[in-house]
Amino acid sequence: MEPIWEKLYDAARTVQNDRRISQYIEAGCVAAAVLSGSGRIYTGVCVDTCSTLGICAERNAIFNMITNGESRIEKVIAVMPDGKTGAPCGACRELMVQLMPEDYKGVEIMMDYHAGRVVTLGEITPEWWI
Repeated sequence: MEPIWEKLYDAARTVQNDRRISQYIEAGCVAAAVLSGSGRIYTGVCVDTCSTLGICAERNAIFNMITNGESRIEKVIAVMPDGKTGAPCGACRELMVQLMPEDYKGVEIMMDYHAGRVVTLGEITPEWWI
């Protein structure tokens, strides 16, 4: 496994802090890290609300990247509360595809950090709806 995955995993775990923000909002249960085209790492956490206003950790990390002037994703990792990793949801995949419609298929996704299993966004999102 490439050493950058350990940096991404550690960056996500550093911001992961499950907490109640208010009686309607919880945050930090899931954390994500994104490696941008420039080599910078951006992080984000999920924000769960009692309505549809919440956001996944992956999209939060991607928006952090966009806020900082970048738009190219190389690698993505999402860390669950138990420390395991998994695939981004459909909304997160859709954002990545729309962000990089011509070359989204090469974005690497860490599926199982402990086993070192990586897939590409193209493998788990083979055909975009547009």
